[in-house]
Amino acid sequence: MSRSLAKPPQLPGPRPARPETVAVVALGANLGDRHETIRAAAERIARLPLVSEVRLSALFETVALRLDGPDPDAPGYVNAVALVTTRLAPEILLGMLHAIEDENGRERRERWGDRTLDLDLIAYGDFVSDEPRLQVPHPRAAERLFVLEPWLDVDPDAVLPGWGRVAELAAGLLARGEG
Repeated sequence: MSRSLAKPPQLPGPRPARPETVAVVALGANLGDRHETIRAAAERIARLPLVSEVRLSALFETVALRLDGPDPDAPGYVNAVALVTTRLAPEILLGMLHAIEDENGRERRERWGDRTLDLDLIAYGDFVSDEPRLQVPHPRAAERLFVLEPWLDVDPDAVLPGWGRVAELAAGLLARGEG
């Protein structure tokens, strides 16, 4: 037996699409074919759903850092920054970055250890989060020349939300001999 409904139930309308945002992703590797790993990771990010563009900086060679400072005996890093235009929510993007690290054999044994690939979400537009699993902007980005220099390479007018112009942050680190 069928029943006719006088008025069909109201269904929610389509959700508005999230606007595109430019996320800043730092890439680093100090194990294996570091240059190829960074390039392949940028290409993999470009293939993520809801990512429309990835602009990769030049690749920078840097000394490995440990908790107590530079470690010239450890394999050197290749670092870069990618500007990722996306409609992914920041927590989803971060989860996908972790999955790309896993695809590249990333093991999280020690906090400051060697890595096949390290992907950090540095900034996501003007979004700010202090949640333990989503700290944006990255809490140590302003202290890391290996993030700031590649970022300036791809965006000379960059601003780190809450901190200021990236060029001024980098100049301050260089003047103090830090970074």
